[in-house]
Amino acid sequence: MYSVELENIVKRFGEVIAVDNVSIKVKDGEFFSILGPSGCGKTTTLRIIAGLEEPDSGIVRLHGSDVTNLPPHKRGIGMVFQTLALFPHMNVFDNIAFGLRMRGFSEDEIRERVRNVLEVVRLPGMENRFPDQLSGGQRQRVALARALVIEPKVLLLDEPLGALDLKIRQEMMVELKRIHREVGTTFIYVTHDQGEAMIMSDRIAIMRGGRVMQIGTPEEIYLKPVNTFVAKFIGEAINIIPGTVYDNEHIDTDLGRVRVIGLDPQVKAGDNVGVAVRPEHIYIGNVEGLDNILEGKVVFKIFKGSYIEFHIDVDGRNFIVFRPFRLGESLPNPGDEVRIGWRRESTIVLRN
Repeated sequence: MYSVELENIVKRFGEVIAVDNVSIKVKDGEFFSILGPSGCGKTTTLRIIAGLEEPDSGIVRLHGSDVTNLPPHKRGIGMVFQTLALFPHMNVFDNIAFGLRMRGFSEDEIRERVRNVLEVVRLPGMENRFPDQLSGGQRQRVALARALVIEPKVLLLDEPLGALDLKIRQEMMVELKRIHREVGTTFIYVTHDQGEAMIMSDRIAIMRGGRVMQIGTPEEIYLKPVNTFVAKFIGEAINIIPGTVYDNEHIDTDLGRVRVIGLDPQVKAGDNVGVAVRPEHIYIGNVEGLDNILEGKVVFKIFKGSYIEFHIDVDGRNFIVFRPFRLGESLPNPGDEVRIGWRRESTIVLRN
């Protein structure tokens, strides 16, 4: 069962195509993120789901029913925005209760629902505080509680953690994941921050220029990106060199022939592709027995706490290598000649 289905959605603003033939299916109870750079169409897509924008063409379905022309208040959807939009003159209780009162719930049921949702977001006893008496993280929880208290079928979250500092944002990521598991509501989360999407999501849709580039689990998108944009957008770094397919298990590059594991059937001999490998999948020093081995010189290295980032010059190409830091271990220094290598299963082949 799908909570949300978008079928061939197109949305234009003047001559600009903000959403270009987007089709997405979100499973019931899933934590689904829409990830991409600014201006890629992710917020417009979210607003179309909410009914705040009308698509020029395409269909929006909620739980199998066509709601394309249904107004927002009839869709059973909750929303949390980056701005939070809490009422400053209302205390926590009244902010959370606002939606219930607008829907005509009795005061007894309102008290019960607000009490329950305050337990879920871990703010019991905060009912009488006002927004300016709360921390950023607490205000975020109140906004979340206000959206959840109406028991929406789907909760839409538009960059909700963007205004928080790093430490609070990291704490809220864990809390959002916990709350999602506890309430079981379908979450659709929009962000430009890959860390947020990778940590919290069951699946992610990567958008660029109004189009969906790839949909998959965090692991699938990280280890098997479908193109160069996704490969570069996800992860701290990636090494990419151009190549030409030789056969099903080999790709020719200007650094030599690279071994891979069986190519996609759509990729044929003679096709131009990108050959990519993640920095943490490259070994440095003892590389005997590995499928792909190159020789180079250490340009510089950066201490990053749990690992060392090496930059290796290989025939004029810069390779980034992450090596776990172990106290007392002897590691290469800038200027040292080194060998680097990786297994063929770590080679990622990019079609474009």
